[in-house]
Amino acid sequence: MPRSPANLTAIRPVARGKGAAGKKQAVSRPAVPEAELQDTTRRIAEAITAAIVERRLMPGTKLAEQKIADIFKVSRTIVRQALHQLSRDKLVTLTQARGARVAQPSVEEARQVFEVRQMLEAAMIKRAAAELSEPQIAQLRRHLRDEEAAVQRTDVPGRTHLLADFHVVLARMLGNEALADILRELVSRSSLISLMYQSAHSAEHSFAEHVAIVDAIEARDARAAVKLMQSHLHNVERNLRLNPRVPDLPSVLHAGDPS
Repeated sequence: MPRSPANLTAIRPVARGKGAAGKKQAVSRPAVPEAELQDTTRRIAEAITAAIVERRLMPGTKLAEQKIADIFKVSRTIVRQALHQLSRDKLVTLTQARGARVAQPSVEEARQVFEVRQMLEAAMIKRAAAELSEPQIAQLRRHLRDEEAAVQRTDVPGRTHLLADFHVVLARMLGNEALADILRELVSRSSLISLMYQSAHSAEHSFAEHVAIVDAIEARDARAAVKLMQSHLHNVERNLRLNPRVPDLPSVLHAGDPS
C-alpha cells in the first residue's frame, strides 16, 4: 500500500488493513504541537508587520494566502490565522470580495492614532525621566548611535525601524510589557499612516528630537522630557498631509504649457 507523504501536516486517518473483526483500522499522524503552530503564526505576522513598518509593503497591497504559504512553507490555514491577527491590529483588511490587503487608514484614524500616542507617551516619558537607570540610559544612547548610522547611510528600512522602535524600547525599559505591546501596535499603525500621508519628512530631524529626549531623561528633567516628546509627536503628525489641498486640474496637467 502506498505510504502517506512525509510532509503531510494535517491529521488524517490512513487505512492500515483489517483488524480481527474485519474492520479497517486507521492511524493518524502526530499532531503538530500547538506551541509550534502559534510560533509559526507569530513569525508570519511579525514578518508582515516588519515589511509594513520598514515600508516594503505599501497600503492596499494584496496579501495572497497561497503565495505567503509558499514563502513560509506552511498551510494556508496558518497564514489565514496570521492575517486575522493582523486584521485585529488594524494593519490588514479582510473582505470576501478582495481578500487580504495591507490596510489604508483614513484621515480620521490617523488623527486618532496620534491622539492616543500623545496621551500614552507623555505619561511614559515622565516615568522614564524619574526611573530609568544609568545602564538603561546608556542602552538608549547605543540605540541612538544605531539610528544615526542608519540615517547617515540612507538605510530607509533600517532607520524607519529604529526610529519607530525607540518608543517601544522606552516602554519596555519601564518593565510594562502591556504598554510596550500597545505602543508596538500604535507605532506600526503610525508607519502605515506615514506611507499614505507623509510629506518629505526628515529622518534627521526625528533623530535629533530623540537625542534631545534622551538628554532630558538623563538630566532627570521630567517636564522638559514630556514637552519634547509631545513636540516630537506633533511634528511627526504635522508632516503628514492630513488636509491635502485639492489641486487645480489645469495646473496639474500643465495646460497651455508647451514644455
